Amino acid sequence: METRVRSLVKALIWNIIGLGSMALVGFLATGSIAVGGVIALINTAIGFTLYLLYERIWSRIGWGRDHV
Repeated sequence: METRVRSLVKALIWNIIGLGSMALVGFLATGSIAVGGVIALINTAIGFTLYLLYERIWSRIGWGRDHV
């Protein structure tokens, strides 16, 4: 089972990557750095929360794991 700290670090790193890509997409779509940044921040906050919950749920599911 993963620790909560590991799940948190994974979620943070993944969302930093997502923040950068979403800021770029938002900027390209709107032409505004400010609007692109707001879109990216909102998306990152939602994505971070959902990803962390998703990881924690899957950490409790034994299906598909090797039990060595």
